Amino acid sequence: MSVAAAPAGTLPIDRITVSAYRIPTRTPESDGTARWSATTLALVELEAGGVVGTGWTYASAAAALFVHERLAEVVRGADALGVRALWRTLIDAVRNDDRPGLASYAIAAVDVALWDLCARLHGVPLCDLLGRARENVPVYGSGGFTSEDERSLCDQLAGWARDGFRAVKMKVGRDPQADPARVAAARRAIGPACALFVDANGAYDVPQALAMAERFAAHDVTWFEQPVDPANHAGLRRVRERAPAGMAISSGEYLTDSSDAARVAPNVDVLQADATRCAGYTGLAAIDGYCEVVRAPLSTHCAPALHLHVAAALLRLRHVEWFADHVRIERELFDGFVEPVGGVLRPDRSRPGHGLTFKRADAQRYAV
Repeated sequence: MSVAAAPAGTLPIDRITVSAYRIPTRTPESDGTARWSATTLALVELEAGGVVGTGWTYASAAAALFVHERLAEVVRGADALGVRALWRTLIDAVRNDDRPGLASYAIAAVDVALWDLCARLHGVPLCDLLGRARENVPVYGSGGFTSEDERSLCDQLAGWARDGFRAVKMKVGRDPQADPARVAAARRAIGPACALFVDANGAYDVPQALAMAERFAAHDVTWFEQPVDPANHAGLRRVRERAPAGMAISSGEYLTDSSDAARVAPNVDVLQADATRCAGYTGLAAIDGYCEVVRAPLSTHCAPALHLHVAAALLRLRHVEWFADHVRIERELFDGFVEPVGGVLRPDRSRPGHGLTFKRADAQRYAV
Protein backbone atom coordinates (compact mmCIF):
# COMPACT_ATOMS: atom_id res chain seq x y z
CA MET A 1 0.00 0.00 0.00
CA SER A 2 1.14 3.56 -0.52
CA VAL A 3 2.04 5.44 2.64
CA ALA A 4 0.76 8.99 3.00
CA ALA A 5 3.18 11.68 4.03
CA ALA A 6 3.13 12.33 7.77
CA PRO A 7 1.23 15.48 8.72
CA ALA A 8 3.52 18.30 9.71
CA GLY A 9 3.32 20.23 12.97
CA THR A 10 0.49 19.60 15.39
CA LEU A 11 -3.11 18.62 14.84
CA PRO A 12 -5.59 19.31 17.65
CA ILE A 13 -8.19 16.79 18.72
CA ASP A 14 -11.45 18.61 18.21
CA ARG A 15 -13.98 15.99 19.31
CA ILE A 16 -14.18 13.19 21.87
CA THR A 17 -17.20 10.90 22.09
CA VAL A 18 -17.69 8.43 24.94
CA SER A 19 -20.27 5.66 25.14
CA ALA A 20 -20.87 2.31 26.84
CA TYR A 21 -22.55 -0.92 25.80
CA ARG A 22 -23.63 -3.93 27.86
CA ILE A 23 -23.65 -7.11 25.78
CA PRO A 24 -25.39 -10.14 27.34
CA THR A 25 -23.71 -13.53 27.17
CA ARG A 26 -25.62 -16.28 25.39
CA THR A 27 -25.93 -18.17 28.69
CA PRO A 28 -24.79 -17.38 32.25
CA GLU A 29 -21.02 -17.97 32.55
CA SER A 30 -18.56 -18.58 35.36
CA ASP A 31 -14.94 -19.31 36.14
CA GLY A 32 -13.22 -20.30 39.38
CA THR A 33 -14.11 -17.13 41.28
CA ALA A 34 -16.72 -15.12 39.35
CA ARG A 35 -20.08 -15.40 37.61
CA TRP A 36 -21.39 -13.06 34.92
CA SER A 37 -24.19 -12.72 32.38
CA ALA A 38 -22.98 -9.72 30.38
CA THR A 39 -19.83 -7.85 29.35
CA THR A 40 -19.61 -4.05 29.26
CA LEU A 41 -17.57 -2.25 26.61
CA ALA A 42 -16.62 1.41 27.22
CA LEU A 43 -15.85 3.10 23.90
CA VAL A 44 -13.89 6.28 23.11
CA GLU A 45 -13.82 7.97 19.69
CA LEU A 46 -11.44 10.84 18.96
CA GLU A 47 -11.59 13.08 15.89
CA ALA A 48 -8.87 15.28 14.41
CA GLY A 49 -8.58 16.60 10.88
CA GLY A 50 -11.79 14.83 9.90
CA VAL A 51 -10.34 11.43 10.89
CA VAL A 52 -11.71 9.26 13.74
CA GLY A 53 -9.73 6.93 15.99
CA THR A 54 -11.45 4.33 18.16
CA GLY A 55 -10.48 2.71 21.45
CA TRP A 56 -12.23 0.70 24.13
CA THR A 57 -11.90 -1.18 27.36
CA TYR A 58 -13.89 -3.99 28.96
CA ALA A 59 -14.98 -2.58 32.31
CA SER A 60 -17.88 -1.08 34.17
CA ALA A 61 -19.75 1.73 32.42
CA ALA A 62 -18.14 3.84 35.14
CA ALA A 63 -14.99 3.80 32.97
CA ALA A 64 -16.88 5.73 30.29
CA LEU A 65 -18.13 8.18 32.90
CA PHE A 66 -14.55 8.60 34.17
CA VAL A 67 -13.36 9.47 30.66
CA HIS A 68 -16.20 11.97 30.25
CA GLU A 69 -15.72 13.66 33.62
CA ARG A 70 -11.95 13.48 34.17
CA LEU A 71 -10.13 12.91 30.88
CA ALA A 72 -12.14 14.56 28.10
CA GLU A 73 -11.03 18.07 29.04
CA VAL A 74 -7.39 16.93 28.99
CA VAL A 75 -7.74 15.30 25.56
CA ARG A 76 -9.80 17.94 23.77
CA GLY A 77 -7.48 20.34 21.92
CA ALA A 78 -4.38 18.22 22.55
CA ASP A 79 -2.06 17.24 19.69
CA ALA A 80 -3.32 14.06 18.02
CA LEU A 81 0.22 13.27 16.85
CA GLY A 82 1.79 13.56 20.31
CA VAL A 83 0.45 10.26 21.64
CA ARG A 84 3.13 9.51 24.24
CA ALA A 85 3.17 13.08 25.53
CA LEU A 86 -0.60 13.03 25.95
CA TRP A 87 -0.43 9.63 27.67
CA ARG A 88 1.95 11.11 30.24
CA THR A 89 -0.40 14.06 30.71
CA LEU A 90 -3.31 11.67 31.30
CA ILE A 91 -1.31 9.71 33.86
CA ASP A 92 -0.49 12.96 35.69
CA ALA A 93 -4.13 14.05 35.52
CA VAL A 94 -5.36 11.04 37.52
CA ARG A 95 -2.88 11.44 40.37
CA ASN A 96 -5.58 12.17 42.92
CA ASP A 97 -7.87 9.48 41.52
CA ASP A 98 -5.24 6.74 41.97
CA ARG A 99 -3.88 5.37 38.71
CA PRO A 100 -4.41 1.62 39.40
CA GLY A 101 -7.89 0.33 38.69
CA LEU A 102 -10.64 2.30 36.97
CA ALA A 103 -8.44 5.26 36.02
CA SER A 104 -6.06 2.98 34.15
CA TYR A 105 -8.94 1.24 32.34
CA ALA A 106 -10.27 4.65 31.26
CA ILE A 107 -6.85 5.83 30.08
CA ALA A 108 -6.55 2.57 28.13
CA ALA A 109 -9.62 3.35 26.02
CA VAL A 110 -8.30 6.84 25.27
CA ASP A 111 -4.77 5.65 24.51
CA VAL A 112 -5.95 2.93 22.09
CA ALA A 113 -8.07 5.56 20.31
CA LEU A 114 -5.08 7.91 20.17
CA TRP A 115 -2.80 5.36 18.54
CA ASP A 116 -5.53 4.36 16.09
CA LEU A 117 -6.12 8.01 15.23
CA CYS A 118 -2.40 8.75 14.80
CA ALA A 119 -1.92 5.79 12.45
CA ARG A 120 -5.00 6.75 10.42
CA LEU A 121 -3.76 10.34 10.12
CA HIS A 122 -0.49 8.98 8.73
CA GLY A 123 -2.40 6.60 6.46
CA VAL A 124 -0.60 3.49 7.74
CA PRO A 125 -1.59 0.33 9.64
CA LEU A 126 -0.88 0.59 13.35
CA CYS A 127 1.59 -2.31 13.36
CA ASP A 128 3.72 -0.40 10.84
CA LEU A 129 3.57 2.81 12.86
CA LEU A 130 4.66 0.90 15.98
CA GLY A 131 7.26 -1.14 14.09
CA ARG A 132 6.44 -4.74 13.21
CA ALA A 133 8.35 -7.49 15.01
CA ARG A 134 6.48 -10.31 13.21
CA GLU A 135 4.09 -10.93 10.33
CA ASN A 136 1.82 -13.39 12.16
CA VAL A 137 0.53 -13.49 15.74
CA PRO A 138 -0.06 -16.89 17.40
CA VAL A 139 -3.35 -17.29 19.26
CA TYR A 140 -4.74 -19.85 21.67
CA GLY A 141 -8.44 -20.66 22.07
CA SER A 142 -9.81 -19.56 25.45
CA GLY A 143 -13.16 -20.47 26.97
CA GLY A 144 -14.17 -23.70 28.65
CA PHE A 145 -16.13 -21.90 31.36
CA THR A 146 -16.98 -23.80 34.53
CA SER A 147 -20.66 -23.15 33.77
CA GLU A 148 -20.43 -25.41 30.71
CA ASP A 149 -21.23 -29.09 30.87
CA GLU A 150 -18.58 -31.56 29.79
CA ARG A 151 -19.98 -32.00 26.30
CA SER A 152 -20.07 -28.25 25.60
CA LEU A 153 -16.58 -27.85 27.02
CA CYS A 154 -15.18 -30.62 24.82
CA ASP A 155 -17.01 -29.46 21.69
CA GLN A 156 -15.61 -25.94 22.03
CA LEU A 157 -12.01 -26.95 22.70
CA ALA A 158 -12.03 -29.70 20.06
CA GLY A 159 -13.39 -27.23 17.51
CA TRP A 160 -10.43 -24.93 18.02
CA ALA A 161 -8.03 -27.87 17.79
CA ARG A 162 -9.60 -28.92 14.46
CA ASP A 163 -9.23 -25.34 13.22
CA GLY A 164 -5.48 -25.54 13.73
CA PHE A 165 -5.10 -23.84 17.10
CA ARG A 166 -1.94 -25.11 18.74
CA ALA A 167 -3.25 -24.52 22.27
CA VAL A 168 -6.61 -24.17 24.05
CA LYS A 169 -7.50 -23.03 27.57
CA MET A 170 -10.26 -24.01 29.99
CA LYS A 171 -11.43 -22.66 33.33
CA VAL A 172 -10.99 -24.61 36.56
CA GLY A 173 -11.46 -23.95 40.27
CA ARG A 174 -15.23 -23.70 40.69
CA ASP A 175 -15.49 -27.35 41.78
CA PRO A 176 -11.99 -28.67 42.58
CA GLN A 177 -13.28 -32.22 43.02
CA ALA A 178 -14.54 -32.24 39.44
CA ASP A 179 -11.57 -30.46 37.86
CA PRO A 180 -9.31 -33.47 37.17
CA ALA A 181 -12.10 -35.31 35.35
CA ARG A 182 -12.98 -32.23 33.29
CA VAL A 183 -9.33 -31.77 32.35
CA ALA A 184 -9.04 -35.44 31.39
CA ALA A 185 -12.14 -35.11 29.18
CA ALA A 186 -10.71 -32.01 27.53
CA ARG A 187 -7.45 -33.80 26.77
CA ARG A 188 -9.31 -36.69 25.14
CA ALA A 189 -11.34 -34.25 23.06
CA ILE A 190 -8.43 -32.23 21.67
CA GLY A 191 -6.00 -35.12 21.22
CA PRO A 192 -2.29 -35.22 22.01
CA ALA A 193 -1.01 -32.65 19.50
CA CYS A 194 -2.80 -29.58 20.92
CA ALA A 195 -1.45 -27.96 24.10
CA LEU A 196 -3.89 -27.77 27.01
CA PHE A 197 -3.94 -24.75 29.34
CA VAL A 198 -5.93 -24.24 32.55
CA ASP A 199 -6.92 -21.02 34.33
CA ALA A 200 -8.02 -21.09 37.98
CA ASN A 201 -8.62 -17.32 38.27
CA GLY A 202 -7.10 -17.46 41.76
CA ALA A 203 -9.55 -20.06 43.08
CA TYR A 204 -7.08 -22.40 44.81
CA ASP A 205 -4.93 -21.93 47.89
CA VAL A 206 -1.27 -22.93 47.61
CA PRO A 207 -1.60 -26.57 48.79
CA GLN A 208 -4.60 -27.10 46.49
CA ALA A 209 -2.79 -25.52 43.54
CA LEU A 210 0.25 -27.73 44.01
CA ALA A 211 -1.88 -30.86 44.30
CA MET A 212 -3.89 -29.90 41.23
CA ALA A 213 -0.74 -29.14 39.26
CA GLU A 214 0.42 -32.72 39.77
CA ARG A 215 -2.94 -34.12 38.69
CA PHE A 216 -3.16 -31.82 35.67
CA ALA A 217 0.37 -32.78 34.62
CA ALA A 218 -0.88 -36.34 34.10
CA HIS A 219 -2.95 -34.95 31.23
CA ASP A 220 -0.05 -32.92 29.82
CA VAL A 221 -1.29 -29.52 30.96
CA THR A 222 1.53 -27.11 30.09
CA TRP A 223 0.08 -23.79 31.34
CA PHE A 224 -1.41 -23.05 34.77
CA GLU A 225 -2.78 -19.53 34.96
CA GLN A 226 -3.52 -17.72 38.23
CA PRO A 227 -3.32 -20.87 40.36
CA VAL A 228 -3.72 -18.71 43.49
CA ASP A 229 -4.97 -15.22 44.29
CA PRO A 230 -2.95 -12.92 41.98
CA ALA A 231 -2.21 -10.62 44.93
CA ASN A 232 -0.55 -13.53 46.77
CA HIS A 233 2.92 -13.04 45.29
CA ALA A 234 4.64 -15.32 47.80
CA GLY A 235 2.11 -18.09 47.13
CA LEU A 236 2.47 -17.70 43.39
CA ARG A 237 6.24 -17.99 43.75
CA ARG A 238 5.85 -21.21 45.79
CA VAL A 239 3.64 -22.74 43.12
CA ARG A 240 6.10 -21.82 40.39
CA GLU A 241 9.05 -23.26 42.33
CA ARG A 242 7.30 -26.59 42.95
CA ALA A 243 5.19 -27.02 39.79
CA PRO A 244 5.84 -30.08 37.60
CA ALA A 245 8.54 -29.70 34.96
CA GLY A 246 7.16 -28.40 31.70
CA MET A 247 4.20 -26.58 33.28
CA ALA A 248 4.40 -22.80 32.85
CA ILE A 249 2.90 -20.67 35.63
CA SER A 250 1.37 -17.40 34.42
CA SER A 251 -0.26 -14.29 35.86
CA GLY A 252 -0.38 -10.54 35.33
CA GLU A 253 -3.70 -9.82 33.65
CA TYR A 254 -4.67 -7.36 36.40
CA LEU A 255 -1.59 -5.17 36.02
CA THR A 256 -2.72 -1.57 35.73
CA ASP A 257 0.61 0.16 36.33
CA SER A 258 3.61 -0.92 34.26
CA SER A 259 5.83 -0.65 37.33
CA ASP A 260 3.92 -3.56 38.89
CA ALA A 261 5.36 -5.90 36.26
CA ALA A 262 8.54 -6.09 38.33
CA ARG A 263 6.55 -7.51 41.27
CA VAL A 264 4.81 -10.22 39.27
CA ALA A 265 7.39 -11.30 36.68
CA PRO A 266 9.83 -13.00 39.11
CA ASN A 267 7.01 -15.28 40.30
CA VAL A 268 5.85 -16.58 36.89
CA ASP A 269 7.21 -18.24 33.79
CA VAL A 270 5.10 -16.11 31.43
CA LEU A 271 3.91 -12.61 32.29
CA GLN A 272 0.47 -11.56 31.11
CA ALA A 273 -0.75 -8.05 30.37
CA ASP A 274 -3.93 -6.51 28.99
CA ALA A 275 -3.89 -3.23 27.06
CA THR A 276 -7.49 -2.55 28.13
CA ARG A 277 -6.31 -2.51 31.76
CA CYS A 278 -2.67 -1.36 31.80
CA ALA A 279 -3.35 2.11 30.35
CA GLY A 280 -3.49 1.13 26.71
CA TYR A 281 -0.94 0.33 24.06
CA THR A 282 1.56 2.71 25.63
CA GLY A 283 1.37 0.90 28.96
CA LEU A 284 1.57 -2.49 27.25
CA ALA A 285 4.65 -1.42 25.29
CA ALA A 286 6.29 -0.34 28.57
CA ILE A 287 5.65 -3.80 30.04
CA ASP A 288 7.03 -5.39 26.88
CA GLY A 289 10.15 -3.28 27.33
CA TYR A 290 10.55 -4.55 30.88
CA CYS A 291 10.14 -8.13 29.61
CA GLU A 292 12.85 -7.52 27.04
CA VAL A 293 15.23 -6.31 29.76
CA VAL A 294 14.64 -9.37 31.98
CA ARG A 295 14.18 -11.78 29.02
CA ALA A 296 10.67 -12.80 30.11
CA PRO A 297 7.98 -13.94 27.64
CA LEU A 298 4.76 -11.91 27.45
CA SER A 299 1.23 -13.03 26.59
CA THR A 300 -1.67 -10.65 26.00
CA HIS A 301 -4.93 -11.17 27.87
CA CYS A 302 -8.37 -11.14 26.20
CA ALA A 303 -9.53 -8.55 23.58
CA PRO A 304 -7.84 -10.27 20.61
CA ALA A 305 -8.93 -7.78 17.93
CA LEU A 306 -7.78 -4.83 20.03
CA HIS A 307 -4.42 -6.52 20.67
CA LEU A 308 -3.66 -7.75 17.15
CA HIS A 309 -1.65 -4.84 15.75
CA VAL A 310 0.23 -4.03 18.93
CA ALA A 311 0.98 -7.75 19.43
CA ALA A 312 2.65 -7.78 16.02
CA ALA A 313 5.02 -5.11 17.35
CA LEU A 314 5.83 -6.58 20.78
CA LEU A 315 9.37 -7.85 21.24
CA ARG A 316 8.64 -10.58 23.80
CA LEU A 317 5.24 -11.84 22.63
CA ARG A 318 4.46 -15.53 23.07
CA HIS A 319 0.80 -15.49 22.04
CA VAL A 320 -2.56 -13.70 22.11
CA GLU A 321 -5.66 -14.98 23.91
CA TRP A 322 -8.59 -15.75 21.58
CA PHE A 323 -11.12 -15.23 24.40
CA ALA A 324 -14.55 -16.51 23.39
CA ASP A 325 -16.63 -13.72 24.96
CA HIS A 326 -14.59 -10.90 23.44
CA VAL A 327 -14.32 -12.67 20.08
CA ARG A 328 -18.11 -12.70 19.85
CA ILE A 329 -18.37 -9.01 20.77
CA GLU A 330 -15.57 -7.76 18.53
CA ARG A 331 -16.76 -9.89 15.59
CA GLU A 332 -20.31 -8.49 15.94
CA LEU A 333 -19.56 -4.84 16.65
CA PHE A 334 -16.50 -3.99 14.54
CA ASP A 335 -15.94 -3.98 10.80
CA GLY A 336 -12.45 -5.20 9.93
CA PHE A 337 -12.44 -8.09 12.41
CA VAL A 338 -9.73 -10.59 11.43
CA GLU A 339 -10.25 -14.34 11.75
CA PRO A 340 -7.37 -16.70 12.60
CA VAL A 341 -6.06 -19.15 10.03
CA GLY A 342 -4.16 -22.21 11.25
CA GLY A 343 -3.93 -20.81 14.78
CA VAL A 344 -2.42 -17.45 13.81
CA LEU A 345 -3.72 -13.94 13.12
CA ARG A 346 -2.30 -11.71 10.43
CA PRO A 347 -2.91 -7.94 10.68
CA ASP A 348 -4.80 -6.55 7.71
CA ARG A 349 -2.25 -4.02 6.46
CA SER A 350 -4.58 -2.76 3.75
CA ARG A 351 -6.48 -0.80 6.42
CA PRO A 352 -5.06 2.14 8.39
CA GLY A 353 -4.89 2.18 12.18
CA HIS A 354 -5.93 -0.98 13.97
CA GLY A 355 -8.28 -1.58 11.05
CA LEU A 356 -11.46 -1.71 13.12
CA THR A 357 -14.52 0.50 12.66
CA PHE A 358 -17.27 0.52 15.27
CA LYS A 359 -20.71 -0.47 13.98
CA ARG A 360 -22.76 2.00 15.99
CA ALA A 361 -26.11 1.01 14.54
CA ASP A 362 -25.54 -2.65 15.40
CA ALA A 363 -24.39 -1.73 18.91
CA GLN A 364 -27.23 0.66 19.71
CA ARG A 365 -29.44 -2.05 21.21
CA TYR A 366 -26.76 -2.64 23.85
CA ALA A 367 -26.27 1.03 24.76
CA VAL A 368 -26.10 1.83 28.46
